[in-house]
Amino acid sequence: MASNFSLLNPSSDENEPKRDPELSPPGDATTAQPLDDETLERNRQLVERYADELYDAPAERIFEWTKQHAPGPVVITMSMENTVLAELAKDHLPGADLLFLDTEYHFPETLEVARDVEKRYPDNHLLRVTATLSREEQDEVYGKNLYRSNPTACCRMRKVEPLQRALSPYVGVIDGLRRADGPTRAQAPALSLNKTGRLKISPIITWSLEDTEAFIAERDLIVHPLTRQGYPSIGCATCTLPVAEGQDPRAGRWAGSAKTECGLHT
Repeated sequence: MASNFSLLNPSSDENEPKRDPELSPPGDATTAQPLDDETLERNRQLVERYADELYDAPAERIFEWTKQHAPGPVVITMSMENTVLAELAKDHLPGADLLFLDTEYHFPETLEVARDVEKRYPDNHLLRVTATLSREEQDEVYGKNLYRSNPTACCRMRKVEPLQRALSPYVGVIDGLRRADGPTRAQAPALSLNKTGRLKISPIITWSLEDTEAFIAERDLIVHPLTRQGYPSIGCATCTLPVAEGQDPRAGRWAGSAKTECGLHT
């Protein structure tokens, strides 16, 4: 694939971008396939009716609401920072797909957690979603270390767009968003619509880090080892640093830059 880009736009400098990072790989869908009008309207009505009711609802209630009201299959996204959603899905949405975005920049420990999830939750199939271009192809097309030169473009091509494409079979997506994770999430709803009209459901939205840790201990869940080494929020290894006690849990994400979100929740 990368060699095709080289032929279309040759460059004498292998580190010089051959394509503007604001442009995704040609031919790629950048969003999910549209829902039918009936499902779109049903989702809109559900959010209008239940968003306030679920705003501070417990996780179990939100999962049960999803089972009762979602007008089709939903998928559960997992960063593998913790496995709380997989455990809740086992109890409340057995058979629902789990989705892991493998950016190819993850810590080895994150990939190990993903393997452990597959073993522990065999009834909830784990989908591994990757970007169109490999790391090496991305370096060739957009220049080396895009995560440094344009982290927003890197996140878009390796997280946001792959997720959107993967959502096509589903009417909704469950995520692990928590209001306690930082000021940009402090007022986030438990139920809303994403940009394609799919249900966006956040069952642990009211949980604190302490609530999360208590649930992990109570259920003896798989533990990401880096969460015990000063990493309360874990993304790609290239863009995540440990944080000091008392800091914003997401202070180690894109440290030294103004970036605070990858785009999955905005």
